[in-house]
Amino acid sequence: MRVLVNNEIVHREDVRIDFEDRGYQFGDGIYEVVRVYEGEAYELNEHIHRFYRSAKEIGITPPQSKNEMKSNIEDVITENKLLEGGIYFQMTRGVAPRKHQYEKEIEPKLIAYPLYFTRPEKQQNEGVSVLTADDLRWHRCDIKSLNLLYNIMMKQKAHDSGSFETIFIRDELVTEGTSTNVFMIKDNVISTHPADNNILNGITRMKVLHLLNEEHIPYEEKSFTKQELLDADEVFITSTTSEVMPVLKVDEQVIGNGLPGILTKRLHSLFLHDIKSPEIVRG
Repeated sequence: MRVLVNNEIVHREDVRIDFEDRGYQFGDGIYEVVRVYEGEAYELNEHIHRFYRSAKEIGITPPQSKNEMKSNIEDVITENKLLEGGIYFQMTRGVAPRKHQYEKEIEPKLIAYPLYFTRPEKQQNEGVSVLTADDLRWHRCDIKSLNLLYNIMMKQKAHDSGSFETIFIRDELVTEGTSTNVFMIKDNVISTHPADNNILNGITRMKVLHLLNEEHIPYEEKSFTKQELLDADEVFITSTTSEVMPVLKVDEQVIGNGLPGILTKRLHSLFLHDIKSPEIVRG
């Protein structure tokens, strides 16, 4: 495996992470996962734009420009001959003696490497079940930070129960999943939580909204309750790795007729068509 470390691509065994790296000690950093289809990074520009936004929000200056990062990530894909999977990239504030406050001159540490996985076609075709849980995370979920402990706890809870995902509820309103955005459909109108500080504005979420606009399908960025979610005609979740995933059960309650919905399947088909469009895939 070949790994990008700041501006250099090296062999995996040559990568060294200092034990005083603030990412290791504090989770003081940010990350992204970009999907790779047929050797091309999907929506790479959008992922990099969000990465830089997150960096700005926590006061880290990346060690390279957006164009340099894009070129380097594409080189990681090429060097690893990656056809199907993803690229994970993260940046920490850097190495410093352990204390909560930090000096401004710390040098950030950027790494990027390939992830090997395929599309979850079985779950997409058959649908999945999800749990719900109180959203006990901090109030800056719009920053894609390395602080994922509660997300991990709730993802593991879903996994242990045989479910695919846990959906968070904050002040009686559905926010998002541990690693997904949540959509519900009622009377042919699609609803999803507004892109504020309580959710991460997912790249696939934004792509789905773009497709809805193109197809003139009615939707609203509006909060909804857990009860409204349970009463929905269709529910689906989106993410870079899940794409468009139908949800058939929430907390063991069947949604709609218990089958992947017509509109959800249509959106999934539109998304797959978008993936196969070369001028879009290259970002």
